[in-house]
Order: sequence, then C-alpha cells, then structure tokens
Amino acid sequence: MADLAIDPRIELNPTLVQGGMTYADVSEKISAITENKPPKQWYYLITISSLMTVMLFGCLGYLVVTGIGVWGNNNPVGWGWDITNFVWWIGIGHAGTLISAVLFLFRQKWRTSINRAAEAMTLFAVACAAIYPLFHTGRPWRAIYWLFPAPNEYLHLWQNFRSPLEWDVFAVSTYGTVSLLFWFTGLIPDLATLRDRATNRVRKVVFGILSLGWRGSASQWRHYELAYLILAGISTPLVLSVHSIVSFDFATSVIPGWHTTIFPPYFVAGAIFSGFAMVVTLMTVARWVYNLQNLITIKHLENMCKVMLATGMIVGFAYGTEFFIAWYSGNAYERFAFLNRAFGPYWWAYWTMLTCNVVSPQLFWFKKFRTTPALMFIIAIFINIGMWFERFVIIATSLHRDFLPASWGYFKPTWVDIGTFAGTIGMFLTLFLLFLRFLPAIAMSEVKGVLHQQIEEGKGNH
Repeated sequence: MADLAIDPRIELNPTLVQGGMTYADVSEKISAITENKPPKQWYYLITISSLMTVMLFGCLGYLVVTGIGVWGNNNPVGWGWDITNFVWWIGIGHAGTLISAVLFLFRQKWRTSINRAAEAMTLFAVACAAIYPLFHTGRPWRAIYWLFPAPNEYLHLWQNFRSPLEWDVFAVSTYGTVSLLFWFTGLIPDLATLRDRATNRVRKVVFGILSLGWRGSASQWRHYELAYLILAGISTPLVLSVHSIVSFDFATSVIPGWHTTIFPPYFVAGAIFSGFAMVVTLMTVARWVYNLQNLITIKHLENMCKVMLATGMIVGFAYGTEFFIAWYSGNAYERFAFLNRAFGPYWWAYWTMLTCNVVSPQLFWFKKFRTTPALMFIIAIFINIGMWFERFVIIATSLHRDFLPASWGYFKPTWVDIGTFAGTIGMFLTLFLLFLRFLPAIAMSEVKGVLHQQIEEGKGNH
C-alpha cells in the first residue's frame, strides 16, 4: 500500500489511531519491533520464562519416568491440578478467536491493533493446554491409540466415541488447526512487508517463503479477503463449541456440582472473561515496553474492559444460579456440594474466586479504571487468578467429598504439580516473547485500512 501523507487539516478519530500517523509510520513502527534490537526488558523476561520452560520439561520428564503418582491426585480427587490447568489454558485461548473472528464479522474496527497478538496467544494457550490430557494418561507415547481415531489393527481396538474426553480431542485439535490457519492467513500481507524491507539475505529468504509470493495485487487481495472471511465464519462457531464440549467433561457425569445444564454457556462466558483478561495483561505490558501508545490506544483497552465487565456479570449470575438450583432441586447431595464449596475445607478457594471474578470487575464501571493501564493490568491479573480458582473449585470441591464419607479426602498439590503449572506459564510467555521479537505483533494491513477510512472521513468532514 502506498505511503500517503495525512492532510494536517484533517482531524482523525483518536479512538483507533493516534498521533497523525501515515501509512509509512505504521509500517515503520510495527516493523521496527522485529528489525531492531529488542529492549532490555525483553531479555530479562525471556531469560526468566526460558528457565521456567526448562523446569516444565524437567517435571514432565520426571513424571514420565516415575508415573503420575507424583502429582497430588488421590482417591477420590482423581482430577487435580492437571485438569484444572487444562480447562484454564483452554479458556485463556478463547479471546483470540472472539477478537479475530466474531468482531471481524461484526466489523468492529477497534479489534485491528490487538487481534494479531490475541490470535498468537490462542495458539500458545492451546499448546500449553494440550500437555495436561496428554500426560494425564500416564503413557503419552500411546496417545495415538487412546486419543486419536486411528484403528488398532492388531487388537481391533477403537476409541470410545461416547466419551466427552474423546470429544475434547476433536474440539481442541479443530480449534487449534483453524486458529493456526486464521492467524497465518492474516500474517501474509505483513510478512511480505517484512520481506520487502529486509536488509539481509536470511530475512529476505525466510519472509519470502512465508509470504507465499504475495505482491499485493487486486486479485490477491480479493482472494485473501474471501479466504479470511471464510476462516472467520468457520472460527465463529468454535467460540461456542470448544468450551461447551470441554464443559461436557463434567456436565455429562452424575457427580453433584457437575451434573447441570448451565455448564456450556457458563464455561463459554468464563472463557471469554479470562481470555480478555490475559489479552489486557499482555498488551498493557507490550504497549509500554515497545511504546505503542499510538497504535494500541486507550480506546482499545477500554473496550476490552467493557467486555470483561459484561462477561464477569454473566459469570457472577451463573454462580448465583448454581446455588439457587442446588436449593430449588431439593437434592440433598447437590445442596451439600454447594454449601461445602462455600463453607467446607476449600472455603478459601471459593471466596477468592468470588472476590476476583465478581467483585474486582465491578471497578470497570468507573472510567478511571477503564482508562488507566496500570489499574487495568492489576484487575486483569486478579481475574486470571480468580478464573483459575473457579476451575479448581469446580473440580476439587466436587470430588473431595464422595457419596461415602469413608472415601472423603483432601487434595494438596505436590512440587511436580506446581512446577508443571509454573513451567507452562513460562512456555506460554517464551512463545509470546519470541512472537513479539520475530513477527509483526500488530496487523499492519488492517491498521492501514482503518487509517484510510479515517482519512476519507476526515476529508468528507471538510
């Protein structure tokens, strides 16, 4: 796209692009992140996250050699931090598809500066989530026999397609594949820009291969926009289906606290809630480190805060509905399960969940909290913590009190549980930092499209 100077008399809409930027300014600002030496904060963060990733592989290696008994799982808490973290990471990845696909179909322009990073975050979160069910089997090298629909010609063994755990394999793998295609398709025009700006042969060859021969012709743009629209249409149902299917891991059982029809919409709302919180957490830091205030504006962050406020209220309504149905059903076991959550041995986890997920988002009613990045970051961290506790409360408190008091127990994480979870956070941050370093973190072509519309609107107003 040619570099066009903006008429200084034209007053642009400050909500999307600020500072009187030109097309060339957008290309220069975003490309410089990958072309120039990263700031020192990047080196500090990548060092810490890489060490945490090494710890992850060490814990997984110890787990494989020793067995999953090194986790804190026990009888009756057969699912502990492993499935808790699996559901939490899948939820983190939800915002990427929502921002990219759903908001694109609704032509929401404010998505343009945050969709690329949200899409990348989706892929990295799915990669972290996939670790847990894979190693939870105890023999991950036999996953093809137990998880994937491949026939075993020797034992004539097929997977149990009636199992919700098998549905997870299809849902998560489909979600990851479509998200990867959607992310890469959006990258193609920007990779071509990096190819044309490359000053050394290695970058030119690498970005030349990845850009798939993109030249920016009218024909290529027409096919690109059609492909992007189709992928957005395919991705949109995944926003609802993926976490609904993950919720079936619980909802199709007969365990009190799980056997409920509210789980699919409740899990979807919670996933969008936690996903947007993670996007705000990462983008406020990236905005500060790379000085991207003109591209990731306060309006972008404020809109995400409004989404978190809305979904947080839905989640809070779901909490109240669960308690009401437990009372209204007249089922003594269901009633005990929810009273036990609030006042039993895990009361601290339940009230932490309520404080972080229901109380803290209410601060977003005040404009100061929606427009101050430091305050957004703090509240987003609380939401991330609260959503993790939600998954823990759903799993641990529903299992640790069985139908027989003789089977009652208490779950305590081991150092392997803690090390594995911390390691997945390190892996997630490492992948995200590498993404910021080597690929355009903001969609240049889409920002220029918004900039062009602002120019045209400004001309029309004068």
